[in-house]
Amino acid sequence: MESEAKKAAQAVAAALKRLAEERQTDAGNFPEPIPGLPPQEELGDAAFPMFPYAKVFKTNPAEIAAAVAPLVQEISGCRTEAAGAYVNLFYNLPDLARMAAESAENPDFGKTDGGKGKRVMIEFSCPNTNKPLHLGHMRNDSLGESVSRILKADGAEVVKVNLINDRGVHICKSMLAYKEFGGGETPETAGVKSDRFVGDWYVRFEQWSKADPSAMERVRKMLIDWESGDEEVRALWKKMNDWAVSGIKETYRRTDVSFDRFYFESETYLQGKADILRGLEEGIFYKESDGSVWVDLAPIGLDKKVLLRADGTSLYITQDLGTAVARHKDWPFDQMIYVVASEQQYHFKVLFYVLEKLGYSWAKNLRHLSYGMVNLPEGRMKSREGTVVDADDLLNELAQMAKEEMKNKEKSAEVENVDETAEKIALGALNYFLLSKSPTKDMVFNPKESLSFNGETGPYLQYMATRMTAILSKFEERKEEFSGIEFVPEKLNSASERRLIKAVLAYPDRVRKAATESDPSVLTEYLYDLAKTFSRFYHDYPVLNAEDKETGVARLKLVKAVLEVMKKAFYLTGIPYLKKM
Repeated sequence: MESEAKKAAQAVAAALKRLAEERQTDAGNFPEPIPGLPPQEELGDAAFPMFPYAKVFKTNPAEIAAAVAPLVQEISGCRTEAAGAYVNLFYNLPDLARMAAESAENPDFGKTDGGKGKRVMIEFSCPNTNKPLHLGHMRNDSLGESVSRILKADGAEVVKVNLINDRGVHICKSMLAYKEFGGGETPETAGVKSDRFVGDWYVRFEQWSKADPSAMERVRKMLIDWESGDEEVRALWKKMNDWAVSGIKETYRRTDVSFDRFYFESETYLQGKADILRGLEEGIFYKESDGSVWVDLAPIGLDKKVLLRADGTSLYITQDLGTAVARHKDWPFDQMIYVVASEQQYHFKVLFYVLEKLGYSWAKNLRHLSYGMVNLPEGRMKSREGTVVDADDLLNELAQMAKEEMKNKEKSAEVENVDETAEKIALGALNYFLLSKSPTKDMVFNPKESLSFNGETGPYLQYMATRMTAILSKFEERKEEFSGIEFVPEKLNSASERRLIKAVLAYPDRVRKAATESDPSVLTEYLYDLAKTFSRFYHDYPVLNAEDKETGVARLKLVKAVLEVMKKAFYLTGIPYLKKM
């Protein structure tokens, strides 16, 4: 609808200019006409306020609207009415209907050019190799994957990257516990998914360290040995990291999350140390009496931050600094987006500042896409206590619940592969729920609510798409009845059809807005509104059994357009499309 709004604004601008010429008024400083929406849809598709022009014409806005409305109608060819101080314009419905029908045939419909020529690198997921992905990671993955797809749809060149946190104190905890108590056990002999196997040893360490205070000191010693290249420590580290990463990648495949490049902290942290030592030599940073290296953050309203420990080992900030430098060398980006929880806002303020202090001009284009926490109805999850909900367990539970819901609704007999369908319903439920709120908001995930086939959920959207698919399938069975019938857009003339046409044509605007704001909830809201609008239309107006064949063909074109837009938006939000469910 953006193009129609622009045309309308151009027509209003031309009408105002003509009126100014007729009245011999200087139109040089006219504010640009900005369309709004009338309070009720029956009052028009766009409303242009005349208040900004009262001083120019030296008269009240209502009088200006009355004079401008007929001129706008003459210029645009659209019905136009003056409503108080507003000029209300009704777009040409047959033209809109034709545009909506054509959108279904255009694979590029919805793609915009707001990001054209822009190179964007987006980092998300970034798991630790001491535990499997959990529900919190799932929001990160859903958000990162969706924003990446949306930015691509907006014309940007996007590279998705993942930083595997494969070194540090937390990694050594699971390593030490396994070394102490593992006895050579493997994921295969234990019958446990490999990342879950490693995570169990992390929980075991936390339990052990409460009874043995020396455990933590041994972990620190192990980290020093690792950084010194101790062969035995490195061998154990590689074995357990391979277990963790292979299991995590299985979950990525299951959830349709992918990356263009993987970075590993173990490969980039030395670059960070080198830069910090350079900064120390140049007087950018300073050293404390214990040998640790710090940065003064007073210029950005903060205190100070340690960049290297006294023993010379790295911290997160050290590693992230080195990783950022390595990435820009690999692929010089115009913008870098970090999808990381809101708990790390301080960390990224410091990181971006330190990079700028080190002279990296591209640091001003780094952005933290902060998102809120995901909790369960019973409260916050804690990795150390083993109370997190593993991503695989959650998906298994959701898929089982989806199967039960299908049986209750007697739907399972209609699908070819119940397990595969249930898995896709589960993923649709999860992604819709995780993306349906603005990223900055915390949320409480309720599995049962997310799987409802009614209301604002992923399964509801999937179900509505199956209804549209069924209509198109029935048309194929009855195709001969409609042989030779042309598409007549004038047949789509009801208020319900008008709403649906406008909803279809609003899709590119929603993509652009979602990209500009890096907010997939713009599209989940759009999808729900589109599905509701279709449901009302379908309730009131038969398609294949319409009053005449021309009307049936016209409505069928509209249904096809709605379905194609839904499928495109499904892809951008990670909701699997199902033909049956």
